[in-house]
Amino acid sequence: MTGEETPELEDDDYRTTDVLVVGSGIAGLAAALGAARELEQREGSAVTLATKATRPEGASSWWAQGGIAVSRDDPAQFKEDILAASADTSDPEAVDVLVEEANDAVRDVLVDTLGVEFDTTGAGDTTGDGNGGGDDFDFTREAAHDEPRILHVDAATGKHIHVPFLNYLDDHDGVEVLDDTAALDLVSHEGRVNGALLERDGEVTPTFAGATVLATGGIGDLYPRSTNPNGSTGDGIAMAALAGANVADMEYVQFHPTVFVGGDGDTDEPFLVSEAVRGEGGVLRNADGERFMPDYHEDAELAPRDVVSRAVQTEREATGGVTLDVSGLDFAAAFPSLAEKCKERGVGWTEGIPVGPAEHFLCGGVDVDTHGRTSLDRLYAVGECSCTGVHGANRLASTSLLEGLVWGLRAGEDAAGSDPEVVEAPELLDRDPALPDNFAREKFVRLRRVMDECVGIRRHPDDLGRAQAVLRRLKGEVDAYVRTRTSRSLYELRHASVTALLVTRAAAENEESVGTHNVVEEPATTRAD
Repeated sequence: MTGEETPELEDDDYRTTDVLVVGSGIAGLAAALGAARELEQREGSAVTLATKATRPEGASSWWAQGGIAVSRDDPAQFKEDILAASADTSDPEAVDVLVEEANDAVRDVLVDTLGVEFDTTGAGDTTGDGNGGGDDFDFTREAAHDEPRILHVDAATGKHIHVPFLNYLDDHDGVEVLDDTAALDLVSHEGRVNGALLERDGEVTPTFAGATVLATGGIGDLYPRSTNPNGSTGDGIAMAALAGANVADMEYVQFHPTVFVGGDGDTDEPFLVSEAVRGEGGVLRNADGERFMPDYHEDAELAPRDVVSRAVQTEREATGGVTLDVSGLDFAAAFPSLAEKCKERGVGWTEGIPVGPAEHFLCGGVDVDTHGRTSLDRLYAVGECSCTGVHGANRLASTSLLEGLVWGLRAGEDAAGSDPEVVEAPELLDRDPALPDNFAREKFVRLRRVMDECVGIRRHPDDLGRAQAVLRRLKGEVDAYVRTRTSRSLYELRHASVTALLVTRAAAENEESVGTHNVVEEPATTRAD
């Protein structure tokens, strides 16, 4: 760039890095690892990983229970299962990448590099292809999988992957990890993304990067009940969309069917009851004690998630509740961490665990190619904030960690190699008095209510229209405040309102019920506004 274009900034007014990764779930960690490996031969090169999470519980990957799927010795069947779960809406090319690289990525990073100790049977084969080499992995089966292919550690696989991964990068000379650091906005110039504005302890610093990788996770904060950690406000999706990047499949919001909802049918602290419990023989019963899933799908409890979630919701409304019956298996021995959670909540699982649907995963996001590249130069997106095309209208169980790992490695490697450029960064003003502490919380109540009532498991055009009107007004209010104030909570609210509008608009534009997008004939009985 020319001297006239370079802003007058002192060195301590900004920072530079070769690759900036925003987010610390498995996708962000894999992207940082891929970039660091690629840059090892370049002296002085650096990868910066910024996450607003406080370690480790603040990242979605930490909460993942079921496990990580692999192809074993049959990638063709794995592909077939992914396509079937998506109602044949997945991108076959993207699925090919996932299933063909699954075994090698898991072996390379999780087993050989991090030493994750997946559960084993002790039979003497960890390859899954009969070649021997140690204790046999205890592959389990989950809904819509044709065979057992899920690697797991009890029902808490996420944290057993996330903690050693984060520790490994902490010790890596080429990676700097900044926690409790939020990305407020992207820095771009003439169609190229040059980094992001990072906020920590109230201070905002432009960080210029050769390439920027968004790995900000999901959108759980847009709904009143979610399996996501707090802070899942759609940051990466909103920042990318506001910068002009393409998004895709935003209407496909997956709800997990078996989330503990408390004896009264609701709770402020839901927890996911792993799909693996149904894979091991748990059955769903309504309040009348009847097993109902065989009436909804030939695969019963192991039907695709969207089918099970709608069935659970219907039975809860018709009979007053649904429980997951685990009396047919040794629950405490097979799932000790879940058993402990039930004890903490006073749930006697012998009488069934009260469950209901909760927002779980966004199948859409920032539109990317097979290397995580977005429509904007030097901007990448991986993990749940991206749309690779793998999931289509409905995600197959235990493919999210795998997708994050595979695309994170690919994006990180591809992102390495460009030098950072210092350009003019957006000016964030803070000239007006701070807003009340409860301002963002009250607006989030309004946002979550309209999303729950109008953009949940069932959608009707009238409800979607009302939701768009409410969300447009909310976004207008937030935009007015953002022009003169800068705070993390305010920008999270902005990101959430933008992302909620993207979800709602996409849902309104799609008149066809498919996968997680269910268009119904009757609107909701309660008003959204």
